[in-house]
Amino acid sequence: MINCTPNTAAVATHIEQVRDSLPPHVRLIAVTKNVPASVMRAAYAAGIRDFGESRIQEAKQKREQLQDWTDVTWHLIGHLQRNKAKPALELFSWIHSVDSIALAQRLNQLATALNRRPNICLQVKMIPDANKYGWSAEDLRTDLPSLQTLSHLRIQGLMTILPMGLKPQQILHVFQQTGKLAKELQHQPGIHLILPELSMGMSADYLLAVDAGATMIRLGRILFGNAPV
Repeated sequence: MINCTPNTAAVATHIEQVRDSLPPHVRLIAVTKNVPASVMRAAYAAGIRDFGESRIQEAKQKREQLQDWTDVTWHLIGHLQRNKAKPALELFSWIHSVDSIALAQRLNQLATALNRRPNICLQVKMIPDANKYGWSAEDLRTDLPSLQTLSHLRIQGLMTILPMGLKPQQILHVFQQTGKLAKELQHQPGIHLILPELSMGMSADYLLAVDAGATMIRLGRILFGNAPV
């Protein structure tokens, strides 16, 4: 893993190295929690157009500092509380961390009022983990008929974050199971959703995620060094 301080010269090199390891169809999302706007500009100059933030207030401040950016996509990748759903819809065109039917319904209600149609991923836990949010596979199967009625949400796929401490073969297996679940859900009786996106893989495991079919990876530390992202 690359290890450095987040200076602008290093960022461009890291982005190039990561891109060289990716198939062209995989979308690289630069996770910029705690990364200053000046360093984000270096990532932009290196070609990054997808930026992921975890906190509403930090994202709002950065968007104010980066108002000249008109061609980027902002992704919310952190846990979203229902009482912050409205600013999330105003700030982000992708919300990767929709982790419950109640949150999805709240987002749909607000999106209808705001005349927005955000892209969302449904966060799943393929292994029980008290430290992670998201549906179990079985609960998602149960809730999917209700989810597909939420007409102002563009449900694009699944997102997962792995438990700590897994071995590489276990990591690969969980990513593969997430992809398998997405395919199964699309063929569930009465379901008319298409779920092409798999948002999975971070700095320590993104190559395994790509091997398992990830279409979007969320990378912070490997791009920005020791910045706490």
